[in-house]
Amino acid sequence: MARSFDYLLIDISNSYTKFAFASKRRISAPSRIVTSELFSDVVSGFLAQRNVRTLVVSSVVPAKNSAISRAARKKAKVIWLDWNLKLGVEIDYPKPRSIGADRLANAAAVVELYGFPAIVVDFGTAVTFDIVSKRRSYVGGVIAPGLEAMTNFLFQRTALLPRLSLKEPRHAVGKSTIEAMLSGAVFGYRGLVREILARIKAEQFPRKKVYVVATGGYARLIAGRLPEIGVIRPHLTLEGLRIVANLND
Repeated sequence: MARSFDYLLIDISNSYTKFAFASKRRISAPSRIVTSELFSDVVSGFLAQRNVRTLVVSSVVPAKNSAISRAARKKAKVIWLDWNLKLGVEIDYPKPRSIGADRLANAAAVVELYGFPAIVVDFGTAVTFDIVSKRRSYVGGVIAPGLEAMTNFLFQRTALLPRLSLKEPRHAVGKSTIEAMLSGAVFGYRGLVREILARIKAEQFPRKKVYVVATGGYARLIAGRLPEIGVIRPHLTLEGLRIVANLND
């Protein structure tokens, strides 16, 4: 007999989609597929593995939403994460409907798991910085190109530069093209993150303690050597989906 879970959590981002079964208290180990390969039969396959009451979905790719709806029809309820739900945080933002669902999930998770004020740095297709104020309100953020997007751009737009496999550089000064690109990518990216964090703190939280949490695919590579970042939580967005589901299911 298939094991039962409260939720199937689904985080649809531009590059990858993550799935995780979850109880009200914890998530299981996530699975990941390329978002371009997300179709209703894939979702149905997950639903066939376990008994679930509710699908909880964060999507920034509207074209893929129908795959969820078709698979869930008559099998499970679907909660689509957006600003109208109970999130555990207030929204202090001029056009709340324009906030990405993943960013709202991150804000909900950081408040519940760590506290506030807080900054979440999410290393995905883009790197996003999301800020929760001392009044427990989502107040905005920063969006910059993701690390992989930057290095792929160099590969695609230059005749002689190769595609990179991203890892920690051994030296700042590269002795080959690949070493030079690694240095520029990893050290340069850390500089970008450090500068943005410094400006957010100076503007929003001068002389105040702030929780800084990193998540996403390149969090360990980049944030692991940044003392400005207090903790790395690789699956924070999925944790946020679980937390929001508990508030709304």
